[in-house]
Amino acid sequence: MAPPASPSNSPSDLASSSPTNPDPSASPSASTSSSMWQYLWIPVLISLSKELSSAKAQSTILLPSEVGDSVESTRLPSCPAADPKLNFRPVIGILSHPGDGASGRLNNASNASYIAASYVKFVEAAGARVIPLIYNEPPDVLYKKLNLVNGVLFTGGWAKSGPYFNVVDGIFKKILEKNDGGDHFPLLAICLGFELLTMIISKDNNILESFKASDQASTLEFTKEMNIEGTVFQRYTVFYGISPEKFLENMDLCNFFKILTNSADSDNKVYVSTVQARNYPVTAFQWHPEKNAFEWGLSMIPHSEDAVQVTQYVANFFVSEARKSLNRPPTRKVLNNLIYNYSPTYCGKAGKGYDEVYIFDGHNHSSL
Repeated sequence: MAPPASPSNSPSDLASSSPTNPDPSASPSASTSSSMWQYLWIPVLISLSKELSSAKAQSTILLPSEVGDSVESTRLPSCPAADPKLNFRPVIGILSHPGDGASGRLNNASNASYIAASYVKFVEAAGARVIPLIYNEPPDVLYKKLNLVNGVLFTGGWAKSGPYFNVVDGIFKKILEKNDGGDHFPLLAICLGFELLTMIISKDNNILESFKASDQASTLEFTKEMNIEGTVFQRYTVFYGISPEKFLENMDLCNFFKILTNSADSDNKVYVSTVQARNYPVTAFQWHPEKNAFEWGLSMIPHSEDAVQVTQYVANFFVSEARKSLNRPPTRKVLNNLIYNYSPTYCGKAGKGYDEVYIFDGHNHSSL
């Protein structure tokens, strides 16, 4: 309803609103005029009151018990019950890498290791929490932490030999044992993780080849016979790698992995870029799905909507696999070891490498 119009002050309006038999000798007084306008406002106020009452009645929200069974015909469908077999509080273990992630500029301790915060955000964005698996902790501590998680992520880096290689080899075997024992326990291996798995499974530490694709945004070419159903793609750097030809020559690799995608380096040399295990929830990438959304130090990292969706698809796939894990560790032990017990260090001002890293140097290791 529009607000009432202001009374007119024209003589004709006043005349039409005056009493029927006015006293000609009497001049209009202020009190008479005031009394007249009070009468004019009465119909307006009554009408306004009716409309407000009607609006109030229409906006009243009634509970289903107050309106009877007729509400069933208009009720919206309810959310389906959560699958009791799934773990909706998954935890991912991320293995730390030797160094500080900044060539010693942040921490040059010989026992320092790090996890780039982009890997942590990558996992958290898909609905999981992170426990750092500090590679140079005592083995008994490391494997106890492995029992607190529902999946593992191997990060990028450079360490292809020595203690780090041995730790990766040991954790990989534990992951296979968990799956063989009936627990759906996924592994996601990125860049260096891909390379180490290739070396471990092929039993050939010299199987990798060099490619000119460092810090290069590339495309993923799906193999002709590849069916994306049930793979990471169902939802939608000089570095080392392996060519499809060399991959297919090694029966151990072929029996364990199937090739999902190939890519080409700056010399148009083709390398295997994504593989998935045939019988285990193990997926490996020779590229970085986490960088598109969370790393800003290098100008060649794509940040388009499509690129960010790739990050989200891969993270969602990995965490959805972790929700299938049967492991339900004690809550207090999980809380004591989460990445939240540590603080990341900002290193983006250096202009290269990672924006943030978590550094572990022996003084801040958690205990079980």
